[in-house]
Amino acid sequence: MDALLVLLAATAFGGLVLLPWLRRRRAAGQFRQQGPPHVSDPVSGYGFVPLDSLDVRLPGPDEELEHVLAEIRRSPDWRPAAALLKATPEDDERRWQRVQTLAGAAAFELAREQDDPAAAPGAPRNGGVWLRRWRLEAPKDAGGAQTHAQFLVLQALRDPGSEDFRMILEEARTVCGEAALLAPGSPIPYVIELAVARGLHDRPADYAELWEKVARRAPHHMGAHLAALPYWSQKWHGSREEAEAFAERAASGAPKGSLLPALPLFAVYEHLPEANMVRGLYQSAVIERAVEGAHYALREAPADHPMAPHVRHLLIWFLVRAERYGEALDQLREVDGHVGAVPWSYGHSPAAEYAAYRALAVAGWERSGGTATGGVRPE
Repeated sequence: MDALLVLLAATAFGGLVLLPWLRRRRAAGQFRQQGPPHVSDPVSGYGFVPLDSLDVRLPGPDEELEHVLAEIRRSPDWRPAAALLKATPEDDERRWQRVQTLAGAAAFELAREQDDPAAAPGAPRNGGVWLRRWRLEAPKDAGGAQTHAQFLVLQALRDPGSEDFRMILEEARTVCGEAALLAPGSPIPYVIELAVARGLHDRPADYAELWEKVARRAPHHMGAHLAALPYWSQKWHGSREEAEAFAERAASGAPKGSLLPALPLFAVYEHLPEANMVRGLYQSAVIERAVEGAHYALREAPADHPMAPHVRHLLIWFLVRAERYGEALDQLREVDGHVGAVPWSYGHSPAAEYAAYRALAVAGWERSGGTATGGVRPE
């Protein structure tokens, strides 16, 4: 079940980002051992959220979406989800996150049924029935089509080695086309298709053409850039140089208030070495420049930017590794409670991965003389 949650959370970056998270998990395990004993408990000492209460579905709070998710759990009625998306503009980055999360809820329900050992073979599956009803009863609803397309991406992602993988992605591409016709100006169907095209190994020229469709509709969409970045990375169809060039172009052309100056930090993360043999890697000029770009983006962007939690979570990971513990705590105070973001979503247990780094930040902060109230202990 935890593994499925990991896959669902990973789609915050467009789905099908099959990164070698095992190496990061091993590195995190080694890094955790560095923490000194006898430091304040992050929960009781700093007021952070207990491990078992951390929300792995979302990177940050969205009360309206959380209310809809609760409604769906109580009754398989698609109308609250449809109303939420109808009230969320197509070019609002919050809509992209809401589509992903709603699709993830349907996929999780279905997978929970499929994995239930007590379920009778051939028994009807009711998981995600509200999404099926949504599509049947309101076939012209753009939000339903978008959610269905993202749901299919998740279904493919659940077993990338299956014989049905390509077939499911092709179906997702068809539904993306339907969604695009229902909301012609929306970037969302094309952002979803970025993941489909990556999984189907589209040629670079075809992928660039698809990206242009996104860029024409939402040139500064942070979520779209995060979804596109992996295609040009070394792990997929590009190289470190291509990914970094894509990120730098976006950052340099970003308007005031955009989060795109943080994109190079994600490009750096995508290309970290499997084994760090360089002392001071996380204090290097390249990483420090990317970290400062993320800080700048967060200072300039609106405080309630829906993609800001994504930047803060990755920033925490880098700041802890760079031993900049006070800065890490500042970011932790902004996002604590929600952990549905990279890098935690690449581990088997996102909440545990996040909590380990949170504890390291507290330990490092206190080791350097800091206190839970934010000050520095007197000599």
